Amino acid sequence: MSKIKQFPNSELRELLRALLVPRIIEEHMLRLIRHNRISKWFSGYGQEAIAVGCTWALGETDVILPLHRNLGVWTTREVPLRPLFCQIMGKAGGYTMGRDRTFHFGLPEKRVVGMISHLGAMLPVACGIAQAAQLKGTNEIAVVFCGEGATREGDFHEACSLAGVWKLPVLFVIENNGYGLSTPSEEALPITDLADAAPGYGFPGVSIDGNDVLSVVTAVRSAATHAREGKGPTLLEMKTFRRRGHEEASGVKYVPKALIKEWEAKDPVDQYTAQLIKKKVISLEEVQQMRDEISESVEEASEYALAQPLVESTQSKEKSAVYAIGSEPLRQPRGKQSELRFVDAVCEAMRQAMEEDERILLMGQDVAEYGGVFKASAGLLEQFGSARVRNTPIIESGILGAALGLALEGFRPIIEMQYADFISCGFNQIVNNLATTHYRWNAPVNVTIRAPFGGHIGAGPFHSQSKEAWFCHVPGLKVVVPSTPYDAKGLLLASIADPNPILYFEHKYLYRSQRGLVPNAAFDIPLGKAACLHPGEDATIVTYGLCVQWALEEAHLQRKKGVSVEVIDLRTLLPWDQDAVLRSLKKTGRLLVLHEATMMGGFGAEIAARITEEAFEYLDAPPVRVASLDTSVPFSINLETEIFSAHARFKEALGRLLAY
Repeated sequence: MSKIKQFPNSELRELLRALLVPRIIEEHMLRLIRHNRISKWFSGYGQEAIAVGCTWALGETDVILPLHRNLGVWTTREVPLRPLFCQIMGKAGGYTMGRDRTFHFGLPEKRVVGMISHLGAMLPVACGIAQAAQLKGTNEIAVVFCGEGATREGDFHEACSLAGVWKLPVLFVIENNGYGLSTPSEEALPITDLADAAPGYGFPGVSIDGNDVLSVVTAVRSAATHAREGKGPTLLEMKTFRRRGHEEASGVKYVPKALIKEWEAKDPVDQYTAQLIKKKVISLEEVQQMRDEISESVEEASEYALAQPLVESTQSKEKSAVYAIGSEPLRQPRGKQSELRFVDAVCEAMRQAMEEDERILLMGQDVAEYGGVFKASAGLLEQFGSARVRNTPIIESGILGAALGLALEGFRPIIEMQYADFISCGFNQIVNNLATTHYRWNAPVNVTIRAPFGGHIGAGPFHSQSKEAWFCHVPGLKVVVPSTPYDAKGLLLASIADPNPILYFEHKYLYRSQRGLVPNAAFDIPLGKAACLHPGEDATIVTYGLCVQWALEEAHLQRKKGVSVEVIDLRTLLPWDQDAVLRSLKKTGRLLVLHEATMMGGFGAEIAARITEEAFEYLDAPPVRVASLDTSVPFSINLETEIFSAHARFKEALGRLLAY
């Protein structure tokens, strides 16, 4: 055990109280399960010294990102027990209003950000929170927990890479507790001491007895000082043991009984209590009195929560919780205009947004000195400096997670995916972390993800994909696809201002092929509003992106033949402007949906299905979908344009629709 003389007696006693609170809750929850009063509990019994010790060692404004066994973080930060029990039990009065379980939420007032179930996902988020402290010039740090199993996840390595290269004030705490769900650590880890990995990322690692609360406090205080002095992160491996099952119902039959007995003798609460009694810091009677006081408050809060009703809601309430509502007024187009290329309109939108708001940052691979692979950020580094225009390592998931952390701290990051094809490497952060946060615990997530997408440049299967439909299935995201320089600027400015995660798809072919007049001043185009670019009476083409140009060309040709085709540019896919499409369809009676993405599961299916359900009586012909071939995008430009591309089938499909 650590030298007790390093701590004043008053602190030692209060630390014991902090350690007893989660232990007594653990004991109480296990009784409730045995009495069949609750159905599930993820126990941290025997690991309390880590959560309590880490939290005890920190300042009250430092941010902690715990796991589901780190009850001691919440109790040491003095989260009120009544709503905490309601949250744990899924009752009315809990923090997530029944929308998520146990500790999958954040309490900004307590500087705690809870987990999601995907292991390792919060590690990059902690990097973003630490980066925010670095940018603000505060003395705060972030501390994030993971299990030994999660150190095999890519997010662990990406977070360590980012923290090391940027010297972020973040502490990575590994709870090495011996098991994954049922797999022993020695079957999953090639080394014994995980702290040995830290030097590979450029920062120190320390292995600690995680059952010795004073050792934990001492190590965390030392690492926190290191971080506050601008020396960067530390990896703290806390060695402990999980004496209960992965969750209580799973049991521990797979754990050797002798191993459990070995770790029972190292119980952190028993060891620390015995040490204080031996050193006459506290008496056995005082310990019992402390336990009785805590037990009484735990019993009261638990019974209160058990008596609460289940959460009630309505469909409209649940849907309204998915997105944060913006408060900034839309700026109307005004003043002089200049002719810009599509790529220049994107750059100008970012420049003007960053001039107006110091909270806006741009991060991504090669976005700084190089200006991005498509030069969409050329000149921004020189104007705003390296703190706000940053190259990142090749860590899509890591930087997207960091963007969430920045957003939670009040920043408005813009993240450039070098190519939209590579967004799959960060898929989990987008769909499971960024997209769900506001619905789960009401935190706005102002993150704009710029993704150059699409083909017709002869770039082959991995640099030409149109994967926008992936994200249209995810509540909490917004998906935006501009087709003109005017829209590129107005929609991007609106996206940056929007308090929700935005997927902003920029078509690579349009970057330099499209020019148009764009207002010089900043302006916003409201998200979710389509534009009628070519009025008509005989058929409606609904499309977006590069396909808008194809549709307009064909509409002009059809007009010369005496056929009137209306072209609707959706501009936003999630949410999409159903009313605009219905208004057009009532006039024309015929619908063709055109997109560059492949047919199967494409966004056109959603439009066609919705129209068939809700406007069947207006149809004079079956809806037609025109999309690219269900193959990967071929490299040879003739294969792409003549066989793969939707453009190759568009004219014939429109003819069939008009002739029906």
